[in-house]
Amino acid sequence: MAKRTTRRTSSKKDSKPASRRGSGHRTSRSKRRSSRRSRLGPVLAFTALVGLVALVGLGGYALHLDQQIRSQFEGKRWSLPARVFARPLEIYAGLDLDRETLEQELQWLHYHPGREGVGRYARERGHLILNTRGFPFADGYEPPRRVRVSFNDGHVTGLEDLESGDSLPLLRMEPALIANIYPSHGEDRLLVQLDDVPEELIRTLLTVEDRKFYEHRGLDPAGIARAALANLRAGRTVQGGSTLTQQLVKNYFLTQDRSWRRKFNEAIMALLLEWRYDKDEILEAYLNEVFLGQDGMRAIHGVGMASQFYFQRQLSELSTDEIALLVGIIRGPSYYDPRRRPERALERRNLVLTLLESEGHLEADQAREARQQPLNVSANPPSGVTPFPAFVQLLREQLRRDYRDADLQEEGLLIFTTLDPIKQLAAEEALVRRLARLEASRGLPEGSLQGAVVVTRPDNGEVLAVVGDRQVRQAGFNRALQARRPVGSVIKPMVYLAALSHPQRYSLATLLEDESFTVELDNGDLWTPRNASREFHGQVTAQESLVRSYNVATTRLGMDLGVTRVVEQMRRLGIRQDLPAYPSLLLGAVEMSPLEVTGLYQGLASGGYHVPLRAIREVMDREGQLLQRYALSLNKAADDKAVYLVTAALHEVTRSGTGRRLQSSLPPELAVAGKTGTTGEMRDAWFAGYSGDALAVVWVGRDDNQPMGLTGSSGALPVWSDVMQAVSHRGLVPSVPEGVTWRLIDQDTGLLAEEDCETAQWMPFIDGSAPTQRSECGVQTPPEEASQPGWLFGGGQ
Repeated sequence: MAKRTTRRTSSKKDSKPASRRGSGHRTSRSKRRSSRRSRLGPVLAFTALVGLVALVGLGGYALHLDQQIRSQFEGKRWSLPARVFARPLEIYAGLDLDRETLEQELQWLHYHPGREGVGRYARERGHLILNTRGFPFADGYEPPRRVRVSFNDGHVTGLEDLESGDSLPLLRMEPALIANIYPSHGEDRLLVQLDDVPEELIRTLLTVEDRKFYEHRGLDPAGIARAALANLRAGRTVQGGSTLTQQLVKNYFLTQDRSWRRKFNEAIMALLLEWRYDKDEILEAYLNEVFLGQDGMRAIHGVGMASQFYFQRQLSELSTDEIALLVGIIRGPSYYDPRRRPERALERRNLVLTLLESEGHLEADQAREARQQPLNVSANPPSGVTPFPAFVQLLREQLRRDYRDADLQEEGLLIFTTLDPIKQLAAEEALVRRLARLEASRGLPEGSLQGAVVVTRPDNGEVLAVVGDRQVRQAGFNRALQARRPVGSVIKPMVYLAALSHPQRYSLATLLEDESFTVELDNGDLWTPRNASREFHGQVTAQESLVRSYNVATTRLGMDLGVTRVVEQMRRLGIRQDLPAYPSLLLGAVEMSPLEVTGLYQGLASGGYHVPLRAIREVMDREGQLLQRYALSLNKAADDKAVYLVTAALHEVTRSGTGRRLQSSLPPELAVAGKTGTTGEMRDAWFAGYSGDALAVVWVGRDDNQPMGLTGSSGALPVWSDVMQAVSHRGLVPSVPEGVTWRLIDQDTGLLAEEDCETAQWMPFIDGSAPTQRSECGVQTPPEEASQPGWLFGGGQ
């Protein structure tokens, strides 16, 4: 019993402390847990709060990036340079165009020899086979065609569409790109639509840069890991893990720095871009944004511009090896520059071709043949600087009337001009060659002479060519527009036009006194006009005075008429500057630019209309919608009969007057009318004149205004002759206006003459203005039996 009791007692004693220990331990653990919870609670709460804040912050930051994406990417409005095009060559049966000239035009359009593929041409027994490119003109799309152009004796004799076998009435070639007006940041791109990009280029791009483009959602973790492993093995960066979407984000939205912040933004924005936009939209944007080269200050962006920059061809014309090169240099346009580092570029291109072969996109023989091809890159990049700076300066002056500089630099306008590249090149060559010859023949310092040329169409005022410097590619002082020099005798036809507009007082047979006289000016000064020869000629007809360029007789005519009437006539023809009505104005003591002189003569060449000179035909927006058409503007500015008389006299200038040298330099069928001009001490030499299809004005002089020993006949006329031989194909054959008849006149007396009179010359008269008395010179023949002249001017020559 005692043992049991003791055992029980003992067990009771033992149980108490045990019970207390257990309770105490639980309390202690509970307290520790409670204490730990009490300490962890705020931490967890803070962590949760921080996480929530971070999540909200990340969401807010993502919303900020999303807003940035939408504001910049929506509509993808790149700042695009304005594209400036020459006139399109329009070919038709009967056109004055030989095969060699057409081939020259094709070279400007970057056509290449060959029979297959657009942008190619081939010779064929007096014909040319053309595979033309299509072009979206304002009045409709001109489709690509395969055409045979036939020639004979310097003319187009036929056009045959080789696809249909039908004859074509007209073939309009695409216009040559002659200039770009760049944004301030210097980026140059030619936008393309995804549908216009060859499938082969897209396939090559995705194979090389992003094989899973149509599978991932902006990021490719496997690609990143693969690139990291390859770079680790190589010890340098040999592979990129960025998707096309990431590359687009980096180029379009971000800078090129390599900070973690930029990489973080790139990843988030790539995800957002893929969430918001279709894959094809992203791919098209990438194709237009990707950087592919540098040309001085001009950055080449987009595959469309890169195709022009490296190959001078459209994307659709590129071969497999050329596409491989274009895609290959995306990885490093400077490192793989095919012009400066052709070995690297060739290796890179062949690596791309091998990759295409391994992926099954090329057959082995196709890849092998492509790898054997040269790079085919044009030797010199097509410059972003216009080859025709003088014309483009005129163009920009006219554009500023309707467009802001920002519009021209950012809106991607398509500007179609009047420039004829073949005539422009001919005018440049004529000026440069002749100035060098003049310096050599006259013993002048090499490079001392300068000059300017303006060529227009007589009927509509379109400016076909402008040369403002003998350094024709140099943009700087443009003498055609900015050199305001005394014009000398080229102004005299305006004096005679004003006088002959009063047929009741004046005709070409009116006798003028070519004898010395002195004029007292308004300020009391005395002025005495002198002839260039320092001789006087007594009584001369108005026609002889103009043909021989007599200063004294011309001054008498102008003062008898009234100098203000001459000024008024010039204003009606388009002169805007204030002209002082001084007697010396009648002899050209007024400064004008060659362009202003051209405007005056445009009124003569057009038959008496003020025809504003224009360098623009039309302007389209980047979408190809017509914004503005610069139509022909005509305003009657002079009596057409008086203009006809002046033109007849100016034709005689080129036959027997100060411009008679043209008789030996121009072909006999090219009848022209024109006038020389020489200023004091032979500081300026001018010639202005026109044919049936071209008007040209030439100035020759020195920038330091020193005498050069050249007259209009010896200095400017040779340049003008060379220009006209190249640009004109149709001589003057104007119709005689109603109310004008031709009469044979004795130049000594200004009276009607007979055919046997040695001093007789044919002259046109406005009805009622011809003399009625007859000269005693020659055999007397009744007036009605006198033969009538045919064209040329001054029939019976």
